[in-house]
Amino acid sequence: MKLVVGVIEARNIPAMHLNGVSDPYVKLQVGKKRYRTKVVKKTLNPSWGEEFIFKVEDFKGELQISVLDEDKFFNDDFVGHVKLPISQVFDAPQKSLGTVWYPLHPKNNRSKNKDLGEVLLNIYFQQKSSSMDMSCNGDNASSSSNCPSPLRLEDSVSSKEEKDKSFKEEKEKSLSQKSLAGRIAQIFNKNSDTAVASSTAGIDLTEMPENSKADVADEKPDDQSSSVSFKEAMKTMESKDQGSEIPSNLPGGVLVDQPYVVSPAELNSLLFSSDSSFPKSLAEMQGSKDPQLGAWKFEDGDSSLKRVYTYIKAPTKIIKATKATEEQTYLRADGKSFAVLVVVSTPDVPYGSTFKTELLYCITPGPELPSGEQSAHLVISWRMNFLQSTMMKGMIENGARQGLKEGFEQFTTLLTQSVKPVDSKDIGLNKEQILGSLQAEPKSDWKLAFQYFANFTVVSTVFMALYVIVHIWLAAPSTIQGLEFVGLDLPDSIGEFIVCGVLVLQGERLLQIISRFMHARAQKGSDHGVKAQGNGWLLTVALIEGSNLATVDSSGYCDPYVVFTCNGKSRTSSIKFQKSSPQWNEIFEFDAMEEPPSVLDIEVFDFDGLFDEATSLGQAEINFLKSNISDLADVWVPLQGKQAQACQSKLHLRIFLDNTRGGHVVKEYLSKMEKEVGKKINLRSPQTNSAFQKLFGLPPEEFLINDFTCHLKRKMPLQGRLFLSARILGFHANIFGHKAKFYFLWEDIEDIQVSPPTLASMGSPIIVITLRLGRGLDARHGARTQDREGRLKFNFQSFVSFSVAHRTIMALWKARSLSPEQKVQIVEEESKTKCLQTEESGSFLGLEDVSMSEIYLTTLSVPISSFMEIFGGGEMDRKAMERAGCLNYSCSPWDSESADVYERQIYFRFDKRVSRFRGEVTSTQQKSPLPDKKGWLIEEVMTLHGVPLGDYFNV
Repeated sequence: MKLVVGVIEARNIPAMHLNGVSDPYVKLQVGKKRYRTKVVKKTLNPSWGEEFIFKVEDFKGELQISVLDEDKFFNDDFVGHVKLPISQVFDAPQKSLGTVWYPLHPKNNRSKNKDLGEVLLNIYFQQKSSSMDMSCNGDNASSSSNCPSPLRLEDSVSSKEEKDKSFKEEKEKSLSQKSLAGRIAQIFNKNSDTAVASSTAGIDLTEMPENSKADVADEKPDDQSSSVSFKEAMKTMESKDQGSEIPSNLPGGVLVDQPYVVSPAELNSLLFSSDSSFPKSLAEMQGSKDPQLGAWKFEDGDSSLKRVYTYIKAPTKIIKATKATEEQTYLRADGKSFAVLVVVSTPDVPYGSTFKTELLYCITPGPELPSGEQSAHLVISWRMNFLQSTMMKGMIENGARQGLKEGFEQFTTLLTQSVKPVDSKDIGLNKEQILGSLQAEPKSDWKLAFQYFANFTVVSTVFMALYVIVHIWLAAPSTIQGLEFVGLDLPDSIGEFIVCGVLVLQGERLLQIISRFMHARAQKGSDHGVKAQGNGWLLTVALIEGSNLATVDSSGYCDPYVVFTCNGKSRTSSIKFQKSSPQWNEIFEFDAMEEPPSVLDIEVFDFDGLFDEATSLGQAEINFLKSNISDLADVWVPLQGKQAQACQSKLHLRIFLDNTRGGHVVKEYLSKMEKEVGKKINLRSPQTNSAFQKLFGLPPEEFLINDFTCHLKRKMPLQGRLFLSARILGFHANIFGHKAKFYFLWEDIEDIQVSPPTLASMGSPIIVITLRLGRGLDARHGARTQDREGRLKFNFQSFVSFSVAHRTIMALWKARSLSPEQKVQIVEEESKTKCLQTEESGSFLGLEDVSMSEIYLTTLSVPISSFMEIFGGGEMDRKAMERAGCLNYSCSPWDSESADVYERQIYFRFDKRVSRFRGEVTSTQQKSPLPDKKGWLIEEVMTLHGVPLGDYFNV
């Protein structure tokens, strides 16, 4: 018997899009047979008027009808569904349920939204068949052109059953193989037969929101698509583009992020044109075979451009050669920006039917180049889309991540051979050209006054003032009555009292407007064109414009100005009046800084007069450690905050960070830290710095200062290494393959304390670092505790050299996060403490932390001045060191550190007879007169290099 289902219309469908509408369509399923209606765009009361026929043999099944909302970007949204037993239709009078409104039910009972609308269905059994009916049944509907009902079938039943049968046999055969992958599948899959059956029968409609949109594309009839050339398709997409934004990166991570010296349209054509040889060249490089590129086709009424690309992936050590299918869909193509979603299916790999890999290619205009050539910025991101739950999810994601990383390294290598990547130096050379083209908008005082005083408040106040003046001139003097006396005229009625109150309020508002105008007139300029002073790290910020800034009153406009703050210094822009999308074109330069900046804070305020507190319209933060400097040369920064996020406010900025000191900045910074720490700090090699930057994903200007072995105290101590640089404190551990890694800025630290040794800390002092509220959230997994106010606390213990580690951490923290007043206060306290210690014990370089042992004592009958020639840096000094087995001996002259205190640096190598490792030594010597001024005290701290465990102790 044939079950006929008529899908007529629906009403009160919930809005699934932000614009308050939906793009609904209906999916129907009985057993293995599935149909779908057309998509009705932008409506909550769609009308379909379509009829479908199912061939029913088992009356124990059920009819599933699901309403879904089409999503152009990723997954279609589930709206609601209706389930009806087929037996209910068979038992109904005349085997028909008639035309009835059925309420839509949520996916599960826990859903908060119970009102999902209704769908109008006409369901009945077709009892008599005719020649016309036979031509419209489920077997021939897809090929019949004379069917009176607009039937939409995915495939004929016979071909569908044959495909299902062959697919099931192939799947069972692969699962029965005695390979490692097959055994893992048999062990971990809870119900292999069920998984295979579900894959052949199709995915349950109630799980559609979790599936990729590519599933829906598979089921669309072939007669709805039309093949076109690539150029024609791009022109059609460009004409249909409605200004939609580029989709955000997928959550799996970014695989490629690189600008190229080529126009966006040319790069798009190179990657996705049907005539391009790039896909086949990439397949050859990666070892893939039999690449088959399908033609680009429009589907869904020319609203979606898609093609299919199939190839056989090269075998790996674990997985044999498998067939892969890529479904490529254009999400955006306006001639300047392009976005392509690629859904990769590999059903033949273990658990291949449970997941699909999604890639998002975004091509946007790149930065401006000095040569005037166009550039394109290519960003490729990815994610795993699991269609079914599986215990192997973590293993699948890790394997896919590693495979994608290796594959796209080959991708970038091949792409570099075709187009030239943009060098960051080329962008830096264009700074002056870009900034020179900016011109601040001139504004006269008259224009400013017109913007401020051309409103209803001022006009009404002036009119009321003139009216009162004319009234005073025409009215006769009133007699003194009540509590009045000469010079005091009080209101004589309630009406006069109210009028006086209105006049006072109007006068107050007018005075506020005048004060705001005077303040705005003084602040209408900026430091546009003012150059920064000094040498070091120079930060330049160009404020171009704002977009959709929030408003705080009913006028629909605001008076915005922007405040930039970096390293405790602020720059303020001019005020733009009565504008929600202002144009500034102003340049701000910060005076040169000794250390590279970590964060640039941005906040937009609404000017509300001289005496009123400004209202924040949104804020943002530029983290120079997480941002590529070349990307900041032209960037739109979204603002954070309730009002800003609601209005989607953002600022257009151009940010440049330059080092005017050249390569000496690192050595100068290390010399400064050596004086703070009291220990020689060695310049790390470029290879070490590169590994440090790669470990934490830091920019190339970041350099490693020191690192220490320690334990991170959480529930259980975790041994790792603590890395210290000019801007961050980072920790990394890798114990038995379990990695832990995090870092936070020195500016994020609020306090550093030292806890005394305990039995739990294995007799080692504990450094307790407390972060500011709301800071360091990315490092939350490494925190020991969180206090009542929500601040994170990190505990580090078991340092090999606790004194050096503590002094280095304190010195770097003071240099970055403390205000000048706090630094002066700490220096004064430390100088007093150091002075007392020098007078009492003459300690140097933290020797008060070490118990000294006497190893040699003698008395020589020579003058002190003659004996001190051994430390004079002359011939006697050199000969004495060579006799002691020191090679390549060199020393610096004695430099005066303070009154009667001198210091020098020494370098030499051990002779083989002294040390078979022949290590190097860097030493710091300090000499000062004895308290009785009759002799000298010489102290020395030696650091050994190239000696086992030499990094963990000093002599």
